[in-house]
Amino acid sequence: MTTVPPASTGYFSSVDDVSARLAATGYLASTAVATTVFLADRLGKPLLVEGPAGTGKTQLAKAVAEAAGAELVRLQCYEGVDEARALYEWNHAKQLLRITAGRDRSWDETRTDVFSEEFLLPRPLLTAIRGTDPAVLLIDETDKADVEIEGLLLEVLSDFQITVPELGTVTATRRPFTVLTSNASRELSEALRRRCLFLHIGFPDEELERRIVSLKVPGLDEALAASVVRVVAALRAMDLRKVPSVAESVDWARTLLALGARTLDEAFVRDSLGVLLKHQDDILTASAKLDLDAP
Repeated sequence: MTTVPPASTGYFSSVDDVSARLAATGYLASTAVATTVFLADRLGKPLLVEGPAGTGKTQLAKAVAEAAGAELVRLQCYEGVDEARALYEWNHAKQLLRITAGRDRSWDETRTDVFSEEFLLPRPLLTAIRGTDPAVLLIDETDKADVEIEGLLLEVLSDFQITVPELGTVTATRRPFTVLTSNASRELSEALRRRCLFLHIGFPDEELERRIVSLKVPGLDEALAASVVRVVAALRAMDLRKVPSVAESVDWARTLLALGARTLDEAFVRDSLGVLLKHQDDILTASAKLDLDAP
């Protein structure tokens, strides 16, 4: 009999179960990805997912939520995001109205009233921590947030609790499955990394990417799907400002299907490179190396 740790979220029963249920949502996971997701679920540990943009890091969290039948609670990080946006804030307008309406009461009575649950506006971290239903907490693009936010995350990810000075400490009764994503635009602290299991998602091998393209673009000829993946792999080997992501491979396949392409000839590649590459100098570089006529 397998012992399930108390911190386990209990969403998956095995690595194969992870693979099958993620595939049912349209997310084809490698064995390494499925194994790490299972361990994060079983151990109740946050999962830090790094890798290039467009490799499916955010989509993994969405797929886990869908597979587990859990609510997705998302904190989108950006430069300047603060505690009020991440944790909670007070409804100051409503507090002011209550203070004005209760002028005849003492300040102690008023303070106890206005700093109560009625006036609290929970943001993603507090929402996920105090929820009682299954949840996946996605802290997206963690590396874009200021370093100070990492200190805030340490308490949340260590003990799954949040302190609200006016109300006390809120501790999770049911831990959310937690995913942090990072494009590695800056180095995250060792203290934050220690609290997480680590997963790097790079670009898939050609066989897996062909399966992804075929799954996401039904009706696409298998030979054309294989050609799409080969060209994308060649582009990724070039010295470009931004190499195409898996999402852009799928977009290109949809483009070719919409254009009625049956084979990947020079004209189709030349005329649709802007779906894959987003900088003119990259398009010129790719056109030269693929020996295409100038667009």
